[in-house]
Amino acid sequence: MIENRLISLDWAMKRLLRSKSNFAILEGFLTELIYKKENENITDKKFKKYLKIEEILESEANQEKDSDKFNRVDIKLKNSDGEIIIVEIQFSSQYDYFQRMLYGVSKTITEHLKLGENYGNIVKVISVNILYFDLGSGEDYIYHGTTAFKGINRDDTLELSTRNKNRFNREKVSDLFPEYYVIRINKFNDIAKNSLDEWIYFLKNEEIKSSFTAQGLDEAKETLDIMQLKGRERLKYERYIEQLRDEKSYAITKEIELQEAKEQGLEQGIEKGIEKGIEKGKYQEKREVAKNLLDVLDIETIALKTGLTIEEIERLKN
Repeated sequence: MIENRLISLDWAMKRLLRSKSNFAILEGFLTELIYKKENENITDKKFKKYLKIEEILESEANQEKDSDKFNRVDIKLKNSDGEIIIVEIQFSSQYDYFQRMLYGVSKTITEHLKLGENYGNIVKVISVNILYFDLGSGEDYIYHGTTAFKGINRDDTLELSTRNKNRFNREKVSDLFPEYYVIRINKFNDIAKNSLDEWIYFLKNEEIKSSFTAQGLDEAKETLDIMQLKGRERLKYERYIEQLRDEKSYAITKEIELQEAKEQGLEQGIEKGIEKGIEKGKYQEKREVAKNLLDVLDIETIALKTGLTIEEIERLKN
């Protein structure tokens, strides 16, 4: 059994999830994503690690404006450990999205380091990217990126000293650096093998199956029921979805047109290549004929018979 269709997470992020009463939805999703390994053998929902949101921070796309783009939504929050998490949803393909992820994290780090503060106060940033297009090349639908320093000569991993661990309250060097999560929604095959997959299913289909038990989905099911939208808010949501579909359709159309243009260009290139090959073959044949006639005819007559210029025939004599 499948529940009623739900409000998409991108819409909710722009209008509903900044309210403290709704933090449990994002907390559930981020707990499943970031602490999945620590919690994967726990079945009674008394998670070993659970992410708590302290506050939603301002970011360039956090504010609702008439000029809002429909292909991108992001939200920036701080958790109870003082870490900053950027959650971004992107619908349209962007060739330099990897660099954009890097820029977003770098900008956040510099924004939250006060002038004169030492580097030990640099905030830990986690970048969560929910993408509805194919970024890069790979078979998986969830990727996690961290920073590690490997020995060139001994192939060991550089670790924190005991003093560093105590000072920064971190266990590994990678814990000090930004982390990146890339979720490629289009690569998910709709088969939920675990609780994190249940969230990916919801992100792709805007539906939650009655059998799903992932952290935060119960709250999402209750809060994001589309039937709860009334009057003007319902109309705004329907307009948003329509615009989003237009954006997706436009992006797909562009990809198809580009592919067709490439294929057409390749065909034209092949045809031109064949034509050039034929012309080159004819030219070589004329040269051979002219070379054989050099001993029996004068150059002017050979030029007349073959169509070659006198200069071209003169060069054949050398």
